[in-house]
Amino acid sequence: MTNIKKTFYKSILLFFVVCWSSSAQKDYKLWLQYNKVADVTLKTEYLSNIREIVSLGKSETAKIAFTELQSGLDEMLEKKFENRSIITGDHNLIIGPKESLTPEIQKEIGNLDQINDEGFIIKSISIKNKKQLIITGKTDIGVLYGVYSFLRLMQTNKSIQNLNITDSPKTNIRILNHWDNLDRTVERGYAGFSLWNWQKLPDFIDQRYIDYARANASIGIKGTVLTNVNANALILTPQYLEKVEALANVFRPYGIKVYLTARFSAPIEIGGLKTADPKDAQVIDWWKNKAKEIYKRIPDFGGFLVKANSEGQPGPQNYNRDHVDGANMLADAVAPFGGVIMWRAFVYSEHDANDRAKQAYAEFVPYDGKFKENVIVQVKNGAIDFQPREPFHPMFGAMPKTPLMMEFQITQEYLGFSTHLVFLPKLFQEVLESDTYQKGKGTTVAKVIDGSLNKTKLTGIAGVSNIGNDLNWTGHPFAQANWYGFGRLAWNPYLDSETIADEWLRCTFSNDENFIKPVKQMMMDSREAVVNYMTPLGLHHIMDTGHHYGPGPWVSNLSRPEWNPVYYHKADKNGIGFDRSKTGTNATAQYASEVEKIFDNLETCPEKDLLWFHHVSWDYKLKNGQTLWNDLALKYQEGVNQVAAMQNVWNKTQQYVDEERFKEVQMLLEIQHKEAKWWRDACLLYFQQYSKKELPLGVEKPTQSLDYFKSLKFPFAPGN
Repeated sequence: MTNIKKTFYKSILLFFVVCWSSSAQKDYKLWLQYNKVADVTLKTEYLSNIREIVSLGKSETAKIAFTELQSGLDEMLEKKFENRSIITGDHNLIIGPKESLTPEIQKEIGNLDQINDEGFIIKSISIKNKKQLIITGKTDIGVLYGVYSFLRLMQTNKSIQNLNITDSPKTNIRILNHWDNLDRTVERGYAGFSLWNWQKLPDFIDQRYIDYARANASIGIKGTVLTNVNANALILTPQYLEKVEALANVFRPYGIKVYLTARFSAPIEIGGLKTADPKDAQVIDWWKNKAKEIYKRIPDFGGFLVKANSEGQPGPQNYNRDHVDGANMLADAVAPFGGVIMWRAFVYSEHDANDRAKQAYAEFVPYDGKFKENVIVQVKNGAIDFQPREPFHPMFGAMPKTPLMMEFQITQEYLGFSTHLVFLPKLFQEVLESDTYQKGKGTTVAKVIDGSLNKTKLTGIAGVSNIGNDLNWTGHPFAQANWYGFGRLAWNPYLDSETIADEWLRCTFSNDENFIKPVKQMMMDSREAVVNYMTPLGLHHIMDTGHHYGPGPWVSNLSRPEWNPVYYHKADKNGIGFDRSKTGTNATAQYASEVEKIFDNLETCPEKDLLWFHHVSWDYKLKNGQTLWNDLALKYQEGVNQVAAMQNVWNKTQQYVDEERFKEVQMLLEIQHKEAKWWRDACLLYFQQYSKKELPLGVEKPTQSLDYFKSLKFPFAPGN
């Protein structure tokens, strides 16, 4: 890169950091609002502890850290802080990596070996009887993360006296997967078009690119896959790589690497070869040369994400090879440059008559220990497909010799799109806390993905992005919390979702307890509400097909059985549910024996997962004394009631929230309430055909017929 270009990128980064705070609307500023500290006593404490900022780092990242700190403090404390390079007096806020600190300060900080290269320490110390506050780390990126953590303390009105915070990320790949197409449409995207304006790149750097990087760095996200897993080989051509390079240059000072999706047939489509066979010498050389070409432009390029032999995507099986052959071939291509291959385990075949929930496990577990060391297998949280609730994927814990990374979906493909308020960190936490029992009690999914269970060096969590070019980034103000919460859990999979909700609300809206308490509870209840009005008691994949907008339990005319909702609920006169016990498909046998016994037994299976694992009589008595039919109907009604309660909570918050966001959420909750009733009525009318039973007392009667619901069409449904 030329010196002129370097200077351009440096100046534009710093300019845009300042622009964010001065001109952006509240919706756009996400959780980096830096609202004025209203508590006079607290403001006095902050000002007495921070008299000057001393920034000791010299890199672009260090400059960004100072600018962020300066901007945040200026807004919160209404005081202009200048950058000092020399420590004078006391009550300085000193930021800089270990190597920039004096021996005296290093001695007071203590052993930095307790953090990793991305970790940070925030500590109150005394030097020559003068109190100082230090934010440091082994690297400038660690310092930047520390700065964001410190600003979060102040945003949430925490005391900054006598601090002693040591923190490091528990995973080393914390990454967003953008399902963005080169024409700027976004598969399963509900927040507008793609951020990446390929037509204007590389010469036009949109402010959004910088603001996107800031937001991600503030929650510890360190990677982004720019392109859809249903890949387009054109992204690997020089014309596009020049544009990718421009984005990489913007993201680098924020600690963010770019990754791309590799279309397996690229050697044919853009390379002029007649095959993409991973054992073919020409194909091997083509990928090695392509990797060299990319790394020459982008020395810190992260690597490739690959969807292969899944839902029509090309892969090694097209050539009678297997996933190991394909992944290892690509791994060899990027290995000399430190790159990784993230190989998705989301596979199910139209030629496999097995229960779809069993197929990924059956296909991948026999490959345990056969992948190269720079391959990590990316596994969805459940065995079907990002449902409102799924039991944890049985692959977690079942491949001790292979690094597995979690794939969560932040975009709400099966959860009402961005018109429904659903706090997903509650779902994420449920999965992460699930006990695999693969090495006895306490071997949770979180311990698999952070490497502590099997001592794997490569670790990670991916989230399918919910970000688009809408003003508020995510289509719903509260969907921002899902982006935020994903980042926080990727950094530390053991965080509590309620803590995350509390942080996000305080940073995004207000610290007033009269606002925080009811709205936080609303967020915590929101995911269960969606499960209740969509797929209670373990139902799954009964959404209308293709667009996945609204209910479609009646759909049965698609060419592949597992594309049809009737495949999953199997409602008939005898009952409802998919028998995955040993009397059915025996999918329960894919779990450790302790888990298998729980899921396999109708009496011990958690009722939240009941219809996932069992076909159950309509008259079966649940633990609350209700029959299955009555409880199913009451759950659907409960979901509707919960959304009405959410509306009631939000309607009382007007005095704490700006008018624009208040009205936005109010209108969206009205849509959610209307659609929750649609879900309830359509599903209960359909299932009632089989149960032949009346709706229990307390369940509202539908105002439309089943034929009416079946007749609905949605040409406007986004993201398809």
